[in-house]
Order: sequence, then C-alpha cells, then structure tokens
Amino acid sequence: MLDLLITDARVLDGTGDAAFAADVGVAEGRVVLVRHLAEGRSGEAGGLAGGGRPADGPPAARVVPAAGRVLAPGFIDVHTHSDLAPFTDPWMDSALRQGCTTVVVGNCGGCAWPRRALPDLATTLDVSADDLDGWESAAQYLEAVDAARPACNVAALAGFGSLRTAVMGHERRPAAPGEIDRMRGLLAEALQAGALGMSTGLIYVPDMYASTAEIAAVTAAMAPYDGIYTTHLRAEGKLLFDAVREALAIGRLAGVHAHISHLKLEGRFAWGRADELLRLVLGGGATGDQYPYTAWETDLASFLPPWAPVGDLAKLTADPSTRARLVTAIEEGEEGWESSIAGAGWELIVLEDDVEGLSGRTIADAAAERDQTPVDFTLDLLQRHPAAACSGHTMREEDVRAILAHPDVMVGSDGTAVSPEGPLAGTLLHPRSHGTFPRVLGRYVRDERLLTLAAAVHKMTGLPAQVFGLSGRGRVAEGAAADLVLFDPAAVADTATFTAPHAYPQGIDLVVVNGVVAWDGARRERAGRALRRAPR
Repeated sequence: MLDLLITDARVLDGTGDAAFAADVGVAEGRVVLVRHLAEGRSGEAGGLAGGGRPADGPPAARVVPAAGRVLAPGFIDVHTHSDLAPFTDPWMDSALRQGCTTVVVGNCGGCAWPRRALPDLATTLDVSADDLDGWESAAQYLEAVDAARPACNVAALAGFGSLRTAVMGHERRPAAPGEIDRMRGLLAEALQAGALGMSTGLIYVPDMYASTAEIAAVTAAMAPYDGIYTTHLRAEGKLLFDAVREALAIGRLAGVHAHISHLKLEGRFAWGRADELLRLVLGGGATGDQYPYTAWETDLASFLPPWAPVGDLAKLTADPSTRARLVTAIEEGEEGWESSIAGAGWELIVLEDDVEGLSGRTIADAAAERDQTPVDFTLDLLQRHPAAACSGHTMREEDVRAILAHPDVMVGSDGTAVSPEGPLAGTLLHPRSHGTFPRVLGRYVRDERLLTLAAAVHKMTGLPAQVFGLSGRGRVAEGAAADLVLFDPAAVADTATFTAPHAYPQGIDLVVVNGVVAWDGARRERAGRALRRAPR
C-alpha cells in the first residue's frame, strides 16, 4: 500500500532531461515508484503525449490525478533568511505555497547561533530575541528545528558574522590568531553537526571588518568536511568584479567551493556587464544564485561605511568635519568601499518599514517633504530607527534576464518565509518572499521563453541539491526523498508586487514534504525537518 500515488503526471525529474509521462508512488517518505506510461513522452509545452493510467496500478491511501500537469522535485531555495521562521511562522506559507520544500538559512553572514549573536539576527528579521531561548550551537539549533516541525525542510549555513560576534563582538579590528582559531573551532563544530558550510555578508557589521586573509583562514576549517563558502559580496556595483575576485580567492585559499549569493549588477557602473560577470564567476569554478527582480532589499544601515556603525552616528554627525566625510562616503564611496547610492540615486531607494508613516516612500520624496537633503534625512532616520529596511530599484531587466537564462545559475529568493499570523504579516516585504519561483516558471519560462521548463526546474532542484550537498533531494527517482511539487505550467504565476507583497502565486496545486501532503489548496500537515549534510 502506497501512502500517495500521483497518476498521469508529466514528470520533470530534476536532472534537466525532457519531461516524461509517469505515475509516481510514495511510501514512508520516499519515492518508491516511477512508472513510465506507454508512449508517454511529453514536449516542453502541452500535456501528455499518449499513454494513460495502467489498469494494474498499485493501491494507495490517496490518489491524486495529475492530468498532465508537471510533477517536479520540491524547489530548493538556496538563499533565504528564514532562520527563525520555524519558530515564529512554522507554516512558512510564503515558501511552501511557491512549491519550496527546502530552504537554506544562515545566509549573508548571519545564523541563529551562538546565543550571543542571536540579537543581531533577530533585529534584522524584526523578531524579538526575548521571545526565543537561543541556541549555543548548530546542533542545538537543528534539534530545535526538528522539534518545531516546520512546513518546509531547513538546511543551515554557519554565519561568519555570527561566529565573529560570538568570539570578539563587533570590534572593528583584525582578529588575533587565537580568535581565528576559536572561530575555526565553532565552524568545525557546526559542520560536524550537519551545517552545509559558511556564509559571509561583507557589506554588514561585523563581516565588513574582516580581511580576505582572515576570512580565508576561518573558511579553511571547512575543507575536511567538504563545506561550501557562500558570500554576499563586498560590492555589487562599481567594485563588483574586484569583489568577485576576492570571493574566488577565498575559495581557492581555503580549498573549498565558492558560491556567489544573489548575482546582480547594481547601478550604471555595472549595467550591461552580465556576460562578463558570468564568465568570471562560472569560469572561476564558482557557482551562483539569483532572484528574478530588478530591486534588492536590505538594511538601511548598510549604506554606512565600515568606520561609521549605526550606533555611533550621533557622535559622528556632531562633528562637522566627520559628518562631511560621512556624507561624501555615503553618496560617493571611499577607497575599497562602495556606495549604494553612487550610480543609482536616492529616488530609487524605497523605505519598507512602517516607521513615521514612510513605508513605500522613496528617500528622495520623503526628504524633500521634510526640507532635508536625502543623505541628511537618512542619517537622522537611522538615529531614530537603526533597524530600518529599504529596497533599491537599481538593476536593469536586461541584466536580470541574461543571468537568469544561464542554466548553471540557481534560483534563490533572498526572502523570508512568512505566514499571515506571523510577526512579519503586515510588513512591506520584497515580493520575492512570495513570488520568486512561480515568477521564473510563469513569466520567464512560459511567457518569455527565456529558458526551457526542464532547465528551470533543474536550476531549482537537482543543481542546488548537488552543489549544497543535499543528498537524496532534488530528484524524482525511486529511492529519493519524496519532496514534490505539482503545478500547472499554463497557469503558474506570481501575484506579489512591491505595493502588495503578501500575495500567493497561482498554479501550484500540490506540495509534498517528506512524503506528506503539506499543501493541496489548503494547509494539510507540517512535515519538514532539519536537513544535515552527512559528515565525510
């Protein structure tokens, strides 16, 4: 007796191969049957080409007729900030209803452990650290995820910034040899517990205080465990290519695989150089992921140079000469540090948090209304609201398309899994939290034919499973974990927008996590767990 039988499906198995018609059976959390149907090959568009239900089909507790819709492995979101979602939004609706069955957390240098670093992550995610017990180690965090039984599987990276904070706080200096050793020990402990690797967020405190050599020395602790090094680059505009070369050097020096998070070209200094970027990244032996939007989202405090942490703004801005230097740095950049405004402009930066009634307003407009320059307005706002968030509409559609079209660039939302009853329900989020994967499948595959459906599914399933070491995931094959999504390729589409981001996609019919139906038009059962990379 099968737990679930999906019949007459058009299967894309995650390898990038063409679709085929099959019945797929699930039992005890695994795919145990992939029965090809007679004459059952299907093309890139349309339904099943011949075939039908075999008369001797096996019995199952539940049978779902697919009627030619696409059955794929559950999507793996390799770049999320859903670290605390299992505890604050355990249904993880915005991820689950996109068809995501696994999310990778611990990105951009921040993870949920050790306990000393948790307040930094909680503040970034608009969650109170007081409501969480905290975890001293990756092992404790992953055990807590298992106990929470979230709707999606959760795999974790260790965050370099969190490890550095645990060892030396937010001190703006190079780490001493003993401190590097302690960070290496914490990282090795995380890898032994099942973490996938380590991330950096080199525009954020405290990661920005670390040199290439320091990061490489810590990263090298992963080499015996075959961990992956992922990075939010030190720059994504004028200094983008220098930043990519730094990431490649860290991977090479540490002897690990390097992965570039959310590939993009920000501002006029980088526009039009997508092919050059892809040649540098992929030709250098690294991999990357991307979200399919022309706007990013981050903390407004990331606009500040390394020598001006947000907590020191009152003191720094009180001195006229220091304030003048700060204004120039924010708007023009400094040697080795990139401005988020240069090459873009304040009119492209939109405030997201509902502070002072400014949600959805551009900084240029809000500043003019208060008779201030944009930079003065920003400095004053950060002193009142240091955790304010913003989005920047600074990328070009042509570049987004060029990166997305490459079959070896994975898909990652850079979003957060949220639910209607969770703490972020009323926040003006980036629409990527709800729409990333259906947007690729609908807009870019079906409507614009930028890449084939088989290639897109591979970028979302088999490829990330291989690169991130998620053994047994990302495939529709006998013996594989039964993480599955059934969708209608003619109807799948994102509906979330920048003004109405909490909108679910269309065309996702069924989501199966570890063999359990989690979504079929309604919430059914939470069956996610922590995924641990097997130790070498």
